[in-house]
Amino acid sequence: MMRISRTIQKCIVHILLLSSLFPAALLAGEKPPAYNYCERLEQAVQGRKHGFMAGNITYYIGGFMPSWNRGQEETIGLTHPFHHDLRSRGIGLVESSIEGTEHTGVGNDYSGWEFYKDTRVLYGSVIINGETFKNPVPQSMQWRPDKMICQYAVGGVTIYEEKFIAPNDAAASVIRSTEPVTLEFSGHSFYHRKSVRSTATARYDRSSNALVIREGGTVESRPDPNAPAREGPCVYEGMSTVLSASRSFAKSHTIRRDDRNVVQYTLSVPCDDQGTTVVWAMNDSRRQALKDASDLLRHTESALLAKTREMNRQLNEEVPYFRCSEAKFVDIYYYLWSIYLMYYIDVQKGWEMENHTQTAVNNFLGMHRYDATFQIKVGAWTQDKARYAYGNVLTWKHLTKNDRYRQLGNGSRLISDNKGISWHSGAYGGETPEHVLGAWQIYQHTGDVAFLKDCYEDHFKKLFYQRIGGFAMNTDQVAETLVQIASLTGNHADVPHWESFVRDPEVIRRDYDRRWEANGVENFFGAAANGMYMTNSFWCMRSPYFPREYAERFVEHWALDKEKGYYGVFFPLAMAKQSMQTFATPVDHSFGYTPDTAYFTIDGMFQQGLDVAPELAVNHLENYNYREAWGIPVAPEAYKRNLDLFGDQYSNFNAGKILFYLEGFGGLRYSIPENQLTIRPAMPTTWDWMEIRLPIKGQWTKIRYSAESVEVSGCPLDVVLPEAASEN
Repeated sequence: MMRISRTIQKCIVHILLLSSLFPAALLAGEKPPAYNYCERLEQAVQGRKHGFMAGNITYYIGGFMPSWNRGQEETIGLTHPFHHDLRSRGIGLVESSIEGTEHTGVGNDYSGWEFYKDTRVLYGSVIINGETFKNPVPQSMQWRPDKMICQYAVGGVTIYEEKFIAPNDAAASVIRSTEPVTLEFSGHSFYHRKSVRSTATARYDRSSNALVIREGGTVESRPDPNAPAREGPCVYEGMSTVLSASRSFAKSHTIRRDDRNVVQYTLSVPCDDQGTTVVWAMNDSRRQALKDASDLLRHTESALLAKTREMNRQLNEEVPYFRCSEAKFVDIYYYLWSIYLMYYIDVQKGWEMENHTQTAVNNFLGMHRYDATFQIKVGAWTQDKARYAYGNVLTWKHLTKNDRYRQLGNGSRLISDNKGISWHSGAYGGETPEHVLGAWQIYQHTGDVAFLKDCYEDHFKKLFYQRIGGFAMNTDQVAETLVQIASLTGNHADVPHWESFVRDPEVIRRDYDRRWEANGVENFFGAAANGMYMTNSFWCMRSPYFPREYAERFVEHWALDKEKGYYGVFFPLAMAKQSMQTFATPVDHSFGYTPDTAYFTIDGMFQQGLDVAPELAVNHLENYNYREAWGIPVAPEAYKRNLDLFGDQYSNFNAGKILFYLEGFGGLRYSIPENQLTIRPAMPTTWDWMEIRLPIKGQWTKIRYSAESVEVSGCPLDVVLPEAASEN
């Protein structure tokens, strides 16, 4: 095999360029048929995962299950809705005391980032004939991208509940019972385990049938690394929380203060087969929070319909269509996309002016510099790239433009791992050169020079002018890309400067040769002197300069080796088995298998055109991202070495594996400026067929794969299968 799957090597490739035969208007038939993905992705999560919903700046955790360990069950009502517009990384709004470019701003917090777990909003109990059933546990809880559906059996009564976050970012729970009951909800104002004092107040607004809480207080917050905590305003200082219902609770509510000055409240409403709705809204403006809650109560049904329609629209129209002969891989694909899309946030304040995805609700919300290395490239495959791709790169420009970075003695400028409206994390690293390659891919998919110019000026140029740095030996590729970007964006005076970073291929080869079998480790690339062999050595195979003969030997002797190498119960282990006994801390055990290392490792094999890449990608997807015993896709932050699930449960750390489908199995590359779609198929041998439809230049291109052929229709670009052509 050259650079295509062995199953395709001997095939006859049929290129049906219908775009050259029929007017573009007739190509609408290549648009995928509308499909209800929210319904398809519905999965039973009770006892398996906590609940999770996302709006724009509102999120919801149902119950509490940290690191897959059941801590608290979901119940009737709205347990943990929370506002998170990235004004803080955690619970505080304390200003950094560091001077200079490493000042972390206002809102960084090294503690309290899971602050939602200490919230208690509307915990429901059921009263039947005078008997109280406190916080019943769902018999079933169904998760979908648009809502959660719970069912309870309480004292002989069946209760149905739909929870969702509306387009206006208010949250609702619509509850119906087969017999008349009373629902009693309890909760309290914001108070965290690191809170110092509460200044919250509350009152009942009769005209709106709402409890209105003015949040406030101080917390212990630590904005700077290696510095003690300081007291300052809590994240919700001055904000208004509104709790309302479709039935009056004017005579059935209580408000009191406990010994910490925290507002404790209850409210009771009747419920029957006609249904009762309770809502939560939160805003800096009391008036706006009241309006959001009132609007949602008046238009509950249409708001839920709008939420479902929008999630289905995104999964139908914004992402490439994928089908194959094995349905579970289709489910994994759309599940990963749904999480990627659910995390999008558009704040329009301070350093948060661009729409971008985020990584995890049980971890630090916000985008992460490292995670963005693949999340940027996933966004490049969306339909509306100005909305779903550009911001994943440009959100980082605020740090560079505002001189928020760490300057090293060698000229490197490193930006932080995470950021928000007016803060950054103060945790610096060097992965940002990979962002350049992601931005270049977005340009290839759009031809938008203005976007490229925005990335370059005051960002890429400023960060890398003294030293480019590197990530997985991508420095040479980044330097060559910066030459092209400078030229395209009219920065011609910079071209010679970037050309000075471009090395001769022979020099580059010697660099790889020096790392081959380093420290005397046979058939290994870049072995660490301390014996800790992680997967990052494989990541370097993503470079076009990585020697193919090294890739073949490295994979054969280490990737596929089940005794000393990286092939565990499934592939890949985050650390070679040879190293595991030496490096066996609790952290090492917790991160036995991780999604980022899998993406970078297997992507390198696809880039090298290795026969094993499709097989290993399938192996990883069906073991890591599908829970066979449950029959549903999963997206964990990690697996422990003993295969226990670990970390966040809805982790966008898995996003890179979307690229396995498009760039790996599909072998797809396209360039609007070059007017070319290149296909190097690598369909798994266990699949009978595969179909991908891509939104390119406002129309849909259909690519149908089988063991015998690849058929392309509706493509506005020239289609190239270079290796396959040489077979004919």
